[in-house]
Amino acid sequence: MTHNIAILGASGYTGAELVRLIATHPSIKITALSGDRKAGQQMGAVFPHLRHLDLPVLQKIEDIAFDAVDLVFCALPHATSQAVIRELPKDVKIVDLSADFRLRDPAAYEKWYGKPHSAPELQGEAVYGLTEFYREEIRGARLVAGTGCNAATGQYALVPLIKAGLIDLDDIIIDLKTGVSGAGRALKENLLHAELSEGAHPYAAGGTHRHLGEFDQEFSRLAGRPVQVQFTPHLIPANRGILATVYVKGDAGAIHDALSAAYADEPFVITLPMGDLPSTRHIRGSNFVHVSVVADRTPGRVVIMAALDNLTKGSSGQALQNANLMLGENESAGLMLAPVFP
Repeated sequence: MTHNIAILGASGYTGAELVRLIATHPSIKITALSGDRKAGQQMGAVFPHLRHLDLPVLQKIEDIAFDAVDLVFCALPHATSQAVIRELPKDVKIVDLSADFRLRDPAAYEKWYGKPHSAPELQGEAVYGLTEFYREEIRGARLVAGTGCNAATGQYALVPLIKAGLIDLDDIIIDLKTGVSGAGRALKENLLHAELSEGAHPYAAGGTHRHLGEFDQEFSRLAGRPVQVQFTPHLIPANRGILATVYVKGDAGAIHDALSAAYADEPFVITLPMGDLPSTRHIRGSNFVHVSVVADRTPGRVVIMAALDNLTKGSSGQALQNANLMLGENESAGLMLAPVFP
């Protein structure tokens, strides 16, 4: 069976990554692509690395015939998806890659994004899209909200440990390094080569990063009480990849055992041998996550690391993994590409 899909926002990085992945999918056909500022252009002209594919011409969203579409990937900017998704046919499945439906509480959304949600009736319907932890809910969902790439990385390191009660919930530090493509394709002064290369810098320090809303929501839900982590992201001069270094209090052996058990049957999350260290170069361009554990020299302190590709497992790969479940397909279809190395 072939499923017809549309990608809204196909002229951005996550839209192009979806096209790259779906090109290898045995049961999904791209029937519509939107890119309002690029409408009328061929996808291969916007992204020359996709020239070899036979793809629809980019259109404006209002010109797409959604009655012929089974599932929509919405790769639009934050705060744009709400109005678009609200108007889509009710029988069309949706995977949203923006931040618009990640937070269940309208007040939390307004706190972190600075404006009221325009479709609060859909917030309660949306399923949080971290596949490994919401698999059954995603399978039956109409609307799935893709996670933040930083938020996903931190959760792969911590969710099994919070579930098992293995760490001190009041002493969690997440130090995270992220590649520049996570900021999107729009022209921004701080992302110019001369501004970014040969250096690294923190941003959104002191508890202001919007992905903290996801950490608060998910960790507090698991713990049954408020949990607030300390989180500082850093922008590094790399195109792709996220590396989270997480500091916790607990027993290193028990933590490694818990992560190994939690991910033993997961197709994309690999727990490295105790003491091995992950690298973004080992997951680049793939849907894989590498998680590792190191005992600190101070007894009772543990370092957990997680690496993933922000455009793939952190966004578009995660979106396709969720779409596979929603469409009744093999969860890993189109996603078993090996990382690109070196």
